[in-house]
Amino acid sequence: MTVLREFHEDYGASFVEVGDRDLPEDYGRPERTQRAVRNAAGATEMAYGVLVVTGDDRVDFVDNAVSNRVPETDGEGCYALLLDAQARVRTDMYVYNADDKLLVFTPPETAGDLVEEWRENVFIEDVEIRNATTDFAVFGVHGPKSTEKVASVLHGGTPPDDRLTFDRGRINEAGVTVVRTDALAGEEGYDVVCAAEDAETVFDTLLTRGLNAAPFGRTVWEALTLEAGTPLFEYELRDRIPNVAGVRNALDFEKGCYVGQEIVSKVENRGRPSKRLVGVRLDDATEGGAEVLHDGDVVGELTRVRHSHTLDAHLALAYVDFDTPADATLAVDDIRGELEPLPFVEGSDRSARLPTY
Repeated sequence: MTVLREFHEDYGASFVEVGDRDLPEDYGRPERTQRAVRNAAGATEMAYGVLVVTGDDRVDFVDNAVSNRVPETDGEGCYALLLDAQARVRTDMYVYNADDKLLVFTPPETAGDLVEEWRENVFIEDVEIRNATTDFAVFGVHGPKSTEKVASVLHGGTPPDDRLTFDRGRINEAGVTVVRTDALAGEEGYDVVCAAEDAETVFDTLLTRGLNAAPFGRTVWEALTLEAGTPLFEYELRDRIPNVAGVRNALDFEKGCYVGQEIVSKVENRGRPSKRLVGVRLDDATEGGAEVLHDGDVVGELTRVRHSHTLDAHLALAYVDFDTPADATLAVDDIRGELEPLPFVEGSDRSARLPTY
């Protein structure tokens, strides 16, 4: 459940289930909202589960479990993956060092199982893990004017310049943590974290005070991230090997062992994975999961298809055989498609998850 259902309803929101939560799908006329975010700034309620990890061994404990190096310095974070023994992605996450604790942001549907698993894996370590999802609200602010937007309402702090770093301050007397994101929408972006009881005050301030921001929901978020070439957990990452997804920003190849690390290293040393994530421009709409054909042969499948109001085009991400020609003409359900370099849209920033091989 969103922390602000009645507030969103007052803005005309319809809702969609994301994991185990209902979040705004759109507020009507998503085409106008999408352009507003690309041209200025927009704000949205983000879908995160939140874990709080405390204890003297918290950094080493989480670092040993995930694919990236967990920072030891307050105010810094990383993007990381939890893999299974076959190196398939079980969940992605952001891990932030917040002084005497770690804050771990996950897809909402994976938070509960992760808490239980990590608790079971604690033996003699000084570590405590708590599901704190209902304690927090997180709002994303994205667009080329998002820095100006956040700066216009943030007191006692400064919007950070470096990705996945944060500063603390106040918005309308509510304590907040402001994180510079990794630009998943292809624009400058921030996550504003506050206590759940301050959610309405903070979100209303983000929308209506200082530089205005347009409210947007999952429809626009998924279109923006697709335009930016950003793989999302629920569509492109779940059960995939990270080398195939091209999310090198989630991997530290110098780290010691974590579950799945041996296969990740083998694929890396081989020089290329079996498939790669690509952009496809389609002549008509279709659904994710459809087979992709080249010269009559199945070479992959679509993961996500959305209409881009920025380009007035049907765009998709797809996994295809690695050696599929970059200029290939494809067929999907008798619909013509062409491979197109990512990102589809160049914004004010580039997504850190842009597939890299």
